[in-house]
Amino acid sequence: MKIAVDAMGGDYAPEEVVLGAIEAVKAYKKYDVVLVGDAKEIRRVMTEYGTTESDRLSIVHAGEVIEMDEHPAQAIRKKKDASIVVATRLVKEGVCDAVVAPGSTGAAVTAALLGLGRIKGIERPCIATPIPSKKGVSILLDSGANSDSKPKHLVQAAIMGSHYAQHIFGIKEPNIGLLNIGAEASKGNELAQTTYPMLEQTKTISFYGNVEGRDITEGIVDVVVCDGFVGNIILKFGEGIALLIMQLVKDSIRNGGLLAKLGAMAVLPAFRHLRKRLDFTEYGGAPLLGIDGSFIICHGSSKAKTIRHAVRVAGELVEEDVVGHIRASIEEEEGQHNDCES
Repeated sequence: MKIAVDAMGGDYAPEEVVLGAIEAVKAYKKYDVVLVGDAKEIRRVMTEYGTTESDRLSIVHAGEVIEMDEHPAQAIRKKKDASIVVATRLVKEGVCDAVVAPGSTGAAVTAALLGLGRIKGIERPCIATPIPSKKGVSILLDSGANSDSKPKHLVQAAIMGSHYAQHIFGIKEPNIGLLNIGAEASKGNELAQTTYPMLEQTKTISFYGNVEGRDITEGIVDVVVCDGFVGNIILKFGEGIALLIMQLVKDSIRNGGLLAKLGAMAVLPAFRHLRKRLDFTEYGGAPLLGIDGSFIICHGSSKAKTIRHAVRVAGELVEEDVVGHIRASIEEEEGQHNDCES
């Protein structure tokens, strides 16, 4: 299986992206990586890390890069040789099986939409982000692909999130929660109140009901759906809180004197476990669900560890045929809807 990686995307490209790709081919023997970008720069970094091109780690040259401050749609249409465009094209042409895209989320979403298209019946693709919870993990979607959503978009997000939780995280019957300001069905804005009965009537999911923000980390449900504006704020706030907690713990130990340092040494294994559970880089990236292909979006600040795990997640999406499962469920829902209308 070949995974195309945009080597020029993100704040630390190409060094960290290339290093992550090198680590990925060492860690995951069944996944090969195709680095897409400035071939000269990629080879320079590979040489620095003592690695050369091979059947498992190859390069496809792309002469342009889409910067973070560029308008995504305009840049994608103008820069036909941009690394993210070329990486997406490799999947469209069947050369690669999936894309890993660090860098501009807007550019990645646009490249996926124009290059691969949507699964038939899907109106809006969405980003599904794993968030640590007391019970393991909760899937939040949409976490940034669409700032404005309609009720049908949230219903389709619930279906896609259910398959992601089931086939990637092994949750047999994922339950779905609608993010709201209260548990009662009557709570929330017009979007939430309209979506609630639609989710109740959706046969291919297990709908729990409304959940509040604090319920995400409690693990009350396996999948939480909301519009991308709210989801992205939650995601970034959560990342900030996790980093703050770890920093406050470090500061308290550093400034707490000898006893604090000795106590920290005693609980060091527990701290390491906690840090791993709160570390979003462990999850690699977030899949863009609803696209007719496997597409992983990574944070702009992604480093090698994130890229390595993103390659793994991309491969798992292909192996578990998550796109195929989503397609079948959407067809089933559309069929049931047509039967009801007739």
